[in-house]
Amino acid sequence: MENKMRFLPNKWKVFGALIGAIGGYFYWSKVGCLTGTCPLKSQWQTMVPYGAILGFTISGIITDILKKK
Repeated sequence: MENKMRFLPNKWKVFGALIGAIGGYFYWSKVGCLTGTCPLKSQWQTMVPYGAILGFTISGIITDILKKK
């Protein structure tokens, strides 16, 4: 039971990473670089993890701000 309680505060970070990964994929498909000269936006394999990391970080910041209130 204690392991489950330890995961509960991190569920929003995992959810944020998932939303970020989906957002990274849609960003690549709609805005991505067509010429292939942009190393970050030209391949979905780089945009999905980048979006996941960004979503994880932003959700962590938001949960920390909400905990302080």
